Amino acid sequence: MGRAELDKDPHDVAAMFDGVARRYDLTNTLLSGGQDRRWRRLTREALELRPGQRVLDLAAGTAVSTVELARSGAYCVAADFSLGMLQAGAGREVPKVAADALNLPFADGSFDAVTISFGLRNVKDTARALAELSRVTRPGGRLVVCEFATPTWTPFRVVYQDVMLRRVLPAIARRVSSNPEAYSYLSESIVDWPPQRRLAEIIAGAGWSRVAWRDLTGGAVALHRATKPA
Repeated sequence: MGRAELDKDPHDVAAMFDGVARRYDLTNTLLSGGQDRRWRRLTREALELRPGQRVLDLAAGTAVSTVELARSGAYCVAADFSLGMLQAGAGREVPKVAADALNLPFADGSFDAVTISFGLRNVKDTARALAELSRVTRPGGRLVVCEFATPTWTPFRVVYQDVMLRRVLPAIARRVSSNPEAYSYLSESIVDWPPQRRLAEIIAGAGWSRVAWRDLTGGAVALHRATKPA
C-alpha cells in the first residue's frame, strides 16, 4: 500500500483508496470529530431531493453518503472508481457502480441531481469531471459539491493548515488508518485545493449556472451548489 501524489494519477489514487477502504469510515469520523455526519446531512438537504428522483452520488466510497441521500426517498446510485471502497460498503443496500469521474457510464440527462463529497479534489481534471457531471444531469437539475475548503478567518486558517493538517491528522491516521501514508496525500491535497471563489469559477466554467457556496466549520469545508441551465 502507498499514497498518491498531487499529479493524481487515477491508478495511484484508486489503489490508495483501495488500501484505506477497510477502516475508511472510522478514520473519517475520528478525523472530523464526528462532523462528517453533519456534512452528509447538509449535503442531502442542499440537494432538495424529492421521492422518486434519480440521484448520482459520485466518489461515494463505501456508500455511507448514498445511504444518507436515500433517506429523502430518491433513487440514489453510488459510483466510485475504487473497487475496494465499493466492496467495503457491500452491506449498504443502495445500487453501486464502478465508474470513472472523467467518463461516466450513464446516458445524457440520466439524473435529476448529482453530488460529489470529498472526491472532486482527487480527480485529475476538475473541470472535465464537472462537465461530465453536467452531461448526465437533466436540464434544470442540481449539483452539490461538498469539499474541503479554505478557512475564512486567518488565525483559524493558520492553525488548521499548520497544526491540524500537518500534525494532528497524520498522528490520528497512524493510530487508526489501514494505510496511514495515504493521509499525507490528504493533507497536501487539501492545502493545494483552490479556495471557494476559485472553485465556484471552475464550476461555472464547466457549464453550470447559479453557482453559490456555503461555508461549513469555519470554511474548512464548503458546500457548492449549482444548476444545469434549462
